[in-house]
Amino acid sequence: MWKVKDVMVTNVVTVDAGVNLRKAVERMNTHEIGCLVVLEKGSFVGMLTERDVLKRVVVKARNPDETLVGDVMSKPLVVVEPEASLEEAAKLMFERRIKKLPVVKNKKLVGLVTMTDIARIHPQMIEYIKSLATKYDLPKRMEKVIHYYVV
Repeated sequence: MWKVKDVMVTNVVTVDAGVNLRKAVERMNTHEIGCLVVLEKGSFVGMLTERDVLKRVVVKARNPDETLVGDVMSKPLVVVEPEASLEEAAKLMFERRIKKLPVVKNKKLVGLVTMTDIARIHPQMIEYIKSLATKYDLPKRMEKVIHYYVV
């Protein structure tokens, strides 16, 4: 059985909740990534995604120099352990309607797993993801992942 640790990326980039959005987005661009795990006083408190920036900053015409990461991040942070099965991780993503899960072991950030990582790893996972999609009323954004890996 495949586990989260088998497919997760280990080079996870973080940002402090007190950083302004411009600096956070520059960090995403520099690292060519779509999300940052957010820290506050050394603890994981949320995640900043490209979608958060679009929905909570761009659409609302907020000033990225005056808006802090902590004000627009997704929270609470939902995490998974590296020993969890891919099925468990996929189910958690569907239940919480998220596409990315930080991987934490002994309160330490050790990786990040995405729905795309899970779908890519094994053909049988596509069928499992499809069954979850039906059960949890698939969000439109996840249809793209399934379509890409089925076709």
